[in-house]
Amino acid sequence: MNTITKLAVATLLGMTLFTATATADVKKGQKIYLKKLKAACGFSGAKFAHKHTQDEWEEINEAGKFAEETMNICPKLKKMKAKYVPDVYDFAYEYAKDSGNVPSC
Repeated sequence: MNTITKLAVATLLGMTLFTATATADVKKGQKIYLKKLKAACGFSGAKFAHKHTQDEWEEINEAGKFAEETMNICPKLKKMKAKYVPDVYDFAYEYAKDSGNVPSC
């Protein structure tokens, strides 16, 4: 019984750590936008996020075209790294034009 308990606790801990690292972060997306995208876009993060509604951003992301749409909005951006997509998507979704939220960048 002791072995089964240890295994269950280890599994639960492992799954908790996995879900924590698998999620994206709005604040991290905002930092990425400021450091990597703002110069290429030429406008603030609020203006970037307000290009679409939350539903539109969600459709774009689910279709796998978020990086492509970002490059369309920011024509000076040559390439967007795939590792930035989840965080920048969360940022754009959180501050979309129909969200009522305004970022501080």
